[in-house]
Amino acid sequence: MKKKVDLDWGSLGFSYIKTDYRYISRFKDGKWDDGQLVEDNNLVISEASTALHYGQQCFEGLKAYRTKDGDIQLFRPDQNAKRMIDSCNRIMMPEFPVERFIDACIQVVKANEDYVPPYGTGATLYLRPFLIGVGDNLGVRPAPEFIFSIFAVPVGPYFKGGMAPVNFMISDFDRAAPYGTGAAKVGGNYAASLLAHEKAVESGYADCIYLDPATHTNVEEVGAANFFGITKNNEFVTPKSPSILPSITKYSLMHIAENYLDMSVVERDCPINNIGEFIEAGACGTAAVITPIGGIKYKEDFTVFHSETEVGPVTKKLYDTLCGIQVGDINAPEGWIVKVK
Repeated sequence: MKKKVDLDWGSLGFSYIKTDYRYISRFKDGKWDDGQLVEDNNLVISEASTALHYGQQCFEGLKAYRTKDGDIQLFRPDQNAKRMIDSCNRIMMPEFPVERFIDACIQVVKANEDYVPPYGTGATLYLRPFLIGVGDNLGVRPAPEFIFSIFAVPVGPYFKGGMAPVNFMISDFDRAAPYGTGAAKVGGNYAASLLAHEKAVESGYADCIYLDPATHTNVEEVGAANFFGITKNNEFVTPKSPSILPSITKYSLMHIAENYLDMSVVERDCPINNIGEFIEAGACGTAAVITPIGGIKYKEDFTVFHSETEVGPVTKKLYDTLCGIQVGDINAPEGWIVKVK
């Protein structure tokens, strides 16, 4: 029976909405079970779970998109699966296989198909896979058992009034330690960012930008997103560092810049003292795709890029091209799209 979902797709924000089904699989005695879809959105775990005390957990974020012809598709879920494996290896959790990860995503989307927003609304179905250490454990050691799960939430477009530049400030805090867990998508990195974000907002900025933790001389990440800049020489430049989370959106934009927009693409140090080399700048990630950066405050200096009020032309082309690929309006590189229906 077709279900009628009573939602105002145009007013959706980025907030939790309980949908009908989520996927769950449990790891015990050295292996994952077969997994299943369940209706209960509550987890019952041991009070001694390592996820609660020692932060042994990781997560991912990806979206399902409705195309013009009504089909549903996922964008590069294999990359999320591989990044989760890297995160698991970093904090000693069992890998959840790539093929099973993608299949679980498809199951969740199909089971919650009526929550996939219509084409043209700018809204999408956001998927949150996560893997946590559970079971009775007191010492600082890997958990005896694990849970892998995926839930889905319909979310609105990140920019309600259309994409517009916002300003950022350089933070005095470090997001991650040198040779730490910066490249893993673990909750501790995000917990460490909450205070820095709050202070940036209190100072009148959208978020903060972190410098490299070793020398505090190079731009690394923008809050919970990756940084990129556009030079006057038509280069797409993004920081290179072992403590940066490898953003799937960023690497997709790098491919688009080179192969769709005929730009040069460079991963390298981005010295904060040379930030004025960029004529456009942005932050990129799953939620917003691209957040254009109007200006950056560093100590007593405030550097404006293209404009504090208008999106730069290259940033706009990057955004439009990636979004077009995600919703099926532009041909995607081979392997980027997984059809759900």
